[in-house]
Amino acid sequence: MPNDTSTNVNGSSTSFWQNISWLAYVIALVVIVLDQWTKISVVQAFEYAHVESITSFFNLTLRYNHGVAFSIFDDAAGSQRWWLSALAIIVSIVLVVWIARLGKRWSLELVGLSLILGGAIGNVYDRVTLGYVVDFIEVHYNGYFWPAFNIADSAISVGAGMLIVDALFFAKKREQEKEQEAHSAENS
Repeated sequence: MPNDTSTNVNGSSTSFWQNISWLAYVIALVVIVLDQWTKISVVQAFEYAHVESITSFFNLTLRYNHGVAFSIFDDAAGSQRWWLSALAIIVSIVLVVWIARLGKRWSLELVGLSLILGGAIGNVYDRVTLGYVVDFIEVHYNGYFWPAFNIADSAISVGAGMLIVDALFFAKKREQEKEQEAHSAENS
């Protein structure tokens, strides 16, 4: 069982269960498991580039992305595998630390970071083990096709959107609350 108390960044002691960063890591783990399960399922069920129409705007297909978003750097002669993996690992470490520092209360920022962390690890796992990322979701409209993507990409996009919404609408209020708490603690 983990230690029931820990010291947070400002030096005060908190209970393990009061610090909810562990739940954010659970969300990231759920994203990783769901991402890998869906990728494995599609790889087992589809031949490369096979397209299965699901609706008039949604297909399932099997694609391999050697680059980054929208297959940028896809033709970088294989070197992109390692520097993209290294970058994703560094970003993941930063996210783990960021989540740990935020873990006192729920916020869009905390959930957004956990989604991005899960997505980053899901894709870096593919890149390190396979040399490419498995993509399988294809959305299209009126002959225009969005590049294929996966659950990890979706989690990263939703998480980034949550961070933007949080920064625009909630971050200032949270800072004011922290200042009020600090002021109250000084006056106690």
